[in-house]
Amino acid sequence: MDNNLETISNLFEDNEIRSIWNSEKEEYYFSIVDIIAALTNAKIPRNYWSDLKRKLINEGSELHEKIVQLKMKAQDGKLRETDTLDTKGILRLIESVPSPKAEPFKLWLANLGSERIDEVFNPEIAVNRAVEYYRRRGYNDKWIKTRLTGIVDRFKLTDVWKEQGITKDYEYGILTNEIYKSWSGMKSSEYKKFKGIRKESLRDNMTDIEVALTDLGEIVTRELAKEHKPFGLEQNR
Repeated sequence: MDNNLETISNLFEDNEIRSIWNSEKEEYYFSIVDIIAALTNAKIPRNYWSDLKRKLINEGSELHEKIVQLKMKAQDGKLRETDTLDTKGILRLIESVPSPKAEPFKLWLANLGSERIDEVFNPEIAVNRAVEYYRRRGYNDKWIKTRLTGIVDRFKLTDVWKEQGITKDYEYGILTNEIYKSWSGMKSSEYKKFKGIRKESLRDNMTDIEVALTDLGEIVTRELAKEHKPFGLEQNR
């Protein structure tokens, strides 16, 4: 498994399903707790899974041996070891979880895998899907265009930071917070609290003006970094 793979957030009926895509195996690995939360009415999905895992062990189920622990982004933004299964494992897991959502989930799972493989050969599919997603959420095309442009500009900035010695996730977070604070007076976590959101993307919940200010802050940061060539966290800060 590629340790550099990032957590992907997919949605099944508005339920977040954290997953990691292994491009070599062309396979997803899904958070089991997220699957449990999507399929059941369990108040504490983690406890449900703990009980079920114990049952599988006692029954000598081979499924338990298929579990892979991978680091996934948790609610607090930190990477934590998480029980995961690949697609075949999840399909077997569903057999042990009585739920009326089982069949719709299987269909979603099948479509997700084929769509991801298609995106490898035709990246435009992923872009189109993003546009459709934002439209369904009620965003206008002007906002969507600005948002997608901002994503590209963000990559340009992080490329410059990499050249200047920024390599760790927490360093990117610190520098990004400096940009937010420069125009809003708040770091990312404080701004999320101000907006009343938790797991959701902060930028996806910004107004046109907020997106523009964020993008402008990142563009100016990039140009200043290219001109002055700082190195390491403190100089870049």
